[in-house]
Amino acid sequence: MLKKRIIPCLDIKDGRTVKGVNFVNIRDAGDPVELAKRYAETGADELVFLDITATNEGRKTFVQLVKRIAQNIDIPFTVGGGISSVEDVEPLLQNGADKVSVNSSAVKRPELINELVAAYGTQCITVAIDAKNVDGKWLVHTHGGSKPTTKLLFDWSKEVEQRGAGEILFTSMDNDGTKNGFSINALNELSKVVNIPIIASGGAGTKIHFLDVFQKTNVGAALAASIFHFGEISIPDLKNYLKTENIDVR
Repeated sequence: MLKKRIIPCLDIKDGRTVKGVNFVNIRDAGDPVELAKRYAETGADELVFLDITATNEGRKTFVQLVKRIAQNIDIPFTVGGGISSVEDVEPLLQNGADKVSVNSSAVKRPELINELVAAYGTQCITVAIDAKNVDGKWLVHTHGGSKPTTKLLFDWSKEVEQRGAGEILFTSMDNDGTKNGFSINALNELSKVVNIPIIASGGAGTKIHFLDVFQKTNVGAALAASIFHFGEISIPDLKNYLKTENIDVR
């Protein structure tokens, strides 16, 4: 049984860390390099960097910012935002990323997953999926959650796995930033339909929420942003709490 991972997420807009609620009402959360360094020093297992406006603005990820963050951390580092080709990945890996995350571009052209896996290996490719419950169906959304698609979460997740992705980062748009807990039902279903690791995202507000997601679903990791950025929960405290509740964390 793999140990559970705790992953802070840096959502980047205009070179700053930001955080919203349900993918809107964005507010500043600090300098990404300083935050990344703090997380690496205080026990984060990995770090995720998502350039959340790269796709909407039709540009590539901030490579120089990726490099600055990578120089200050010694934990696995996943970078996403604006990746639409095999060629987009090399500069990120050369500047310190360990893995890349694709979202909108993979929905638009699913073959991209196969191409990335062929070029860089399964372990290097994460597919991020943002989905919202619409009339009882979990619809996949793209472009930072702004564009609904006809793809269904569980069908798309199975396809993503079949195309060779190494893990899925699932964010429940309904839970995002609410601090009301992770989407346990959706995560439970998701962990039944795929066999690759799942990172749960969206809704963490208390230590109990992390306990719930690890006890009630089969996810491999839990990701959070604002509660870490604004000092509401520290990673050492969270890990100590989970250990006392018999969760095998790193």
